[in-house]
Amino acid sequence: MPPPLGRKELRWALTGRVRRIVTEIRPDVIMERYYNFAGEGMSAAAETGAVAVLEVNAPVIDHPGSFKRMLDRMLIVEPMRRRGERICAQADLIVTPEPAILPPGIAAGKILRLEWGADTEQFHPDVKGPVPFSRPAETVAVFAGAFRGWHGAIHLAHAIRQLRARGRHDIGAVFIGDGPELAAVRSAAAGLDGIVFTGALPHSQMPACLTACDIGVAPFDLDAHRALSLGFYWSPLKIFEYMAAGLPVVAPASSRIPEIVGHDREALLYDPAFPHALAAVLEALTDKNLRTRLGHAGRARAVREYSWSAHCAALDAAMKKAQG
Repeated sequence: MPPPLGRKELRWALTGRVRRIVTEIRPDVIMERYYNFAGEGMSAAAETGAVAVLEVNAPVIDHPGSFKRMLDRMLIVEPMRRRGERICAQADLIVTPEPAILPPGIAAGKILRLEWGADTEQFHPDVKGPVPFSRPAETVAVFAGAFRGWHGAIHLAHAIRQLRARGRHDIGAVFIGDGPELAAVRSAAAGLDGIVFTGALPHSQMPACLTACDIGVAPFDLDAHRALSLGFYWSPLKIFEYMAAGLPVVAPASSRIPEIVGHDREALLYDPAFPHALAAVLEALTDKNLRTRLGHAGRARAVREYSWSAHCAALDAAMKKAQG
């Protein structure tokens, strides 16, 4: 059901069609992903008596300096703030990895704090299969995902350059994915040996690609995205997939990332304020025994906490509670 004129801002105009579908199907639960110009699912649930579940993984509140916030205030009655608060108020259950991005005043009892997850049956340490690259070094770090500024892939390229300057040629990197920052990352890695760029790959190839590497790197740069001043509200799928594949994780010790993956337990976390910190933890992870210990612990935690099975069990229990 594409939005009118291809504009997601006009999704609200589909409210009538959604209501007709809901009236015909009579579902027990309606689950909608939050978007400020949406809310058609929550409205339909309110009218039909279905349990309304709102998935929130982007801020409902505005970060300091937000253009949307400035525009909303110029409109005097602040319609976007009011709409976001109304959508949240209509929900019987709000599922989010970070409650700090919700409007104030929401009853704690209707918030389920829950991370998203990884397919731990597809991603596991024993996956074998062809991959579109050869190992570029003795120890291989991998970045997989969207090349956006706040995902920080360029920091891995800088770290490899720092290692080369110190004479370390035994650590290489594989960059998997595409996005607006890819050209900048390629430029930062220009002239370096031991670097591979695969471009975008089908998700079905990712399990084998990860197990062909040794270290999973998630070098998020919170300063590169102003909305992250509210806190790290992402539920980072790349970290969960690294863990499920049995890779030790490297990530910054920023915001709530240390809650998601523990330093010296499933990961080595670094202080992004120090320019050589990422290179230092990559160097430490040339120790195979350390990689094995962290990787085993990460796999166990992924199955226990970050699998889709664990996610759905928690969601199912919360839905049943909301039904009363």
